[in-house]
Amino acid sequence: MGWRVFAINPGSTSTKIALFDGEECLFSKNVAHDAAELGKFKDMPAQLPYRRDMILSILAENGISLEGMDAFVGRGGGLLSVEGGTYEITDLIVEHARTCANGVVHPATLGSLLANEFANQYGAKAFVVNPPDTDELQDLARMTGIKGVYRTVHLHALNLKETAIRHSERVLGKKYEECNYVVCHIGGGVSISAHRAGKMIDGYDIVGGEGCMAPTRCGPVSVYDLLDYMESTGADMKTVRSLCTRNGGFVSHLGISDAIEVTKRASEGDKYAEMVWNTMIYQIEKGIGSMAAALKGKVDGILLGGGMVHSEDLVNQIKESCGWIAPVYAYPGEFEMEAMAAGASRVLDGKEKVKVYTGKKVFEKFDFA
Repeated sequence: MGWRVFAINPGSTSTKIALFDGEECLFSKNVAHDAAELGKFKDMPAQLPYRRDMILSILAENGISLEGMDAFVGRGGGLLSVEGGTYEITDLIVEHARTCANGVVHPATLGSLLANEFANQYGAKAFVVNPPDTDELQDLARMTGIKGVYRTVHLHALNLKETAIRHSERVLGKKYEECNYVVCHIGGGVSISAHRAGKMIDGYDIVGGEGCMAPTRCGPVSVYDLLDYMESTGADMKTVRSLCTRNGGFVSHLGISDAIEVTKRASEGDKYAEMVWNTMIYQIEKGIGSMAAALKGKVDGILLGGGMVHSEDLVNQIKESCGWIAPVYAYPGEFEMEAMAAGASRVLDGKEKVKVYTGKKVFEKFDFA
């Protein structure tokens, strides 16, 4: 018997929940929410009672009680940048999640609120694990060519780090802190990151347009080309921001975000779809090369996770282009729910020290600047 942990991962129109006993998942469900119903709420925190009651209803239908839980873990959105790790939910985390202190309004902010409410009700611990704003960049990765403008990263930190932890222990028989990796999450968004001795020392700001093209994200575009685009089309700032996160990539080119449909069109002779698909993979390969350089070529493996890794074509192309750097391993799908439960268990086992959220950004600026 292991620790009983309940993980909560809110999304735009659903909330993923999973009950674990140690590493064994006893129950999981993607609880669907009606988009029109969610639209009635004035802001994100106002959705809390609705989502909570939906979760409890699904659990009741399946004869599952939350009595006796050791911990509840929420996704952890809305927080200011932190080092990776497991954080006990405090009043400050609740407040920052409720107010979206990092300026990103996303359903993931409800994760901390739901976990905290359940923990208080059932007398358990409440945690967040490797929240979305995990920032472990090395100094050389922070400066830009504009004084006062510094790089930040928004990545799929939870899945990236869990994939690396699992690979280290189960394939190499080592600790994550003993290894160097280039780790990618290739799904609705694409994260490419460099991990050195247990720290994610570099990566791309996928919310800000860095990295590569993705199903809904534009990826890198030169500043001049973007300015020309705005002038020629009359696009405003709101439109440009949407290209970074919602209306770029596959959506901009083909009007769809479904990778399966894109590859289907390509296989049926659609040259435009084929070019878009292969361009995304090409950009991923370049990103992997840059992260390998950040690790000075000392790479124990290139790890691929996320939904699009189910594509053999994508994996084979990356192996062909990047296999000379290090062995390429495919982990289709994601470990986000497992990652949240595992983080809580490591703390409860005493294998990892729980961290304290200070409410201060990991990095503001260099003293000499």
